[in-house]
Amino acid sequence: MTDNNLPESDLPKNDLPESESSEASKKDKTTSDKHKARMQKLKEKVDSRIDSATDERGLLIVITGNGKGKSTSGFGTIARAVGHGLNAAVAQFIKGTWACGERQLLENAGVQFEVMGTGFTWNTQDKEKDIAAAKQVWVKCKDLLADNNIDVVLLDEMTYMLSYKYLDLDEVVEALNNRPKNQHVIITGRACHRAIIDMADTVSEVQSIKHAFDNGIKAQKGIDW
Repeated sequence: MTDNNLPESDLPKNDLPESESSEASKKDKTTSDKHKARMQKLKEKVDSRIDSATDERGLLIVITGNGKGKSTSGFGTIARAVGHGLNAAVAQFIKGTWACGERQLLENAGVQFEVMGTGFTWNTQDKEKDIAAAKQVWVKCKDLLADNNIDVVLLDEMTYMLSYKYLDLDEVVEALNNRPKNQHVIITGRACHRAIIDMADTVSEVQSIKHAFDNGIKAQKGIDW
């Protein structure tokens, strides 16, 4: 027993002898120093790339692939732009026959929408009607792509209009090339045409790993539309 009447086994004590504790501290410091050195080298590389990126102009961004989230990404960028006070506009191809949460939100924030409104082609089953609707929206798109006051344009699901040959590829390429220098354009949809991919500044491909619909789960309000 000790003077304070506690058994020695109950008294606090170091887990390691002093020599071992000192060695552990040195090892921790060495590990910390190595991490700091690695992060400093990484920071220098990142800073160098940032410093070398001096070109400032409008971007053409393509979000394609078979996975879910292409339109979601495009609308997210529009929301970000509006949050920074930029003027944005959206053209919706294919979709548009049901309530759209993004549209309900963004129209209230001053975002202009042009909507094809015919829905999926397997629902309309009328090619001529679809082509006419696509061309009608495209006329509005050309106005948007020529407007110096529009900072960002989302052409949602436009890739299908080129795949189905509802719109003329050369006419679309010309409008994209001749748009205002600082105007950003986002194009979404599966199977984007190679000509659009080649001229784009940024291309992301969304892959499908799993999808709830494949397991019999219906589209959810606020998540899928």
